[in-house]
Amino acid sequence: MNNNFSIEDAISKLWDKLDGWLEAIILKLPNLVMAVLIMILFYFIARGVKKIFRQYLLKSISQQSIQDIISKIIFLIVILIGFFIALGVLELNKVLTSILAGAGVVGLAIGLALQGTLSNTFGGLILSFMPKIKINDYIETDSVKGFVSEISLRSIVLRRPDNNYVIIPNSKFVDNAFTNYSLSSRSRISVSCGVGYESNLQEVEDLVTRVISENFKQNNGEEVEFFFTEFGDSSINFITRFWIDMVKSKEKYAETHKAIKLIKSSFDENGINIPFPIRTLDFSKNNMQIENNSGEQNQ
Repeated sequence: MNNNFSIEDAISKLWDKLDGWLEAIILKLPNLVMAVLIMILFYFIARGVKKIFRQYLLKSISQQSIQDIISKIIFLIVILIGFFIALGVLELNKVLTSILAGAGVVGLAIGLALQGTLSNTFGGLILSFMPKIKINDYIETDSVKGFVSEISLRSIVLRRPDNNYVIIPNSKFVDNAFTNYSLSSRSRISVSCGVGYESNLQEVEDLVTRVISENFKQNNGEEVEFFFTEFGDSSINFITRFWIDMVKSKEKYAETHKAIKLIKSSFDENGINIPFPIRTLDFSKNNMQIENNSGEQNQ
């Protein structure tokens, strides 16, 4: 085995390799310039496409953060297209194949690691395109009621009537049913009460129906409904249902408050009794004696 090492031979081989690289660079110089020009061209194309999307195609999305992320994704996609075309011009097909294969593996790993985050992200994109929910709508979901304050890529924020905020992950919100009170300007509410057994039930029905009809306007196809529901312990109970203008819970409480006052005033004017449970306490001598004897035995 020849262990002789020649510095001159090593330097000669190094220069030969560098000379080969320089020759390859010179031969590829037109391709390199073309690739750089392609990247610059696609950069301006990406900016133009992003601007067009922001001005015309993303107007239906009310949330600014959603518009920004979609615009950035579109910009990145156009840049990547230019990058792959530039690699093709440089005849780096093997590099391109390696990049695509590596991107697939990395993408799979990231997807598994960020499964919950990606689920929330796609949930945010779904919510941004849903016409049934938008900012300032009054909704109810999972026993939580409030106004939609923000729709982001991670969560939806509700401002409750007590001015506290509830943050719900998008994936959880999308998978569950919710009620949007702001979609309809009219809602039907109910008020229940009871009258004494001595009352004229037909008079009660006519009085309540008239009072509600005169004070709450009912549109076409709407009406005041009245039903006796049960024989209670001390009263015959009824429920009346009618329509009001309502897009949030405060209006429901206000109109219910008004209806209760009107019904009570009408009953008072017409001598109709609204009974209430009465508890009778027996303080007879025999009962008191039993209690005293029990007390002496316990001493």
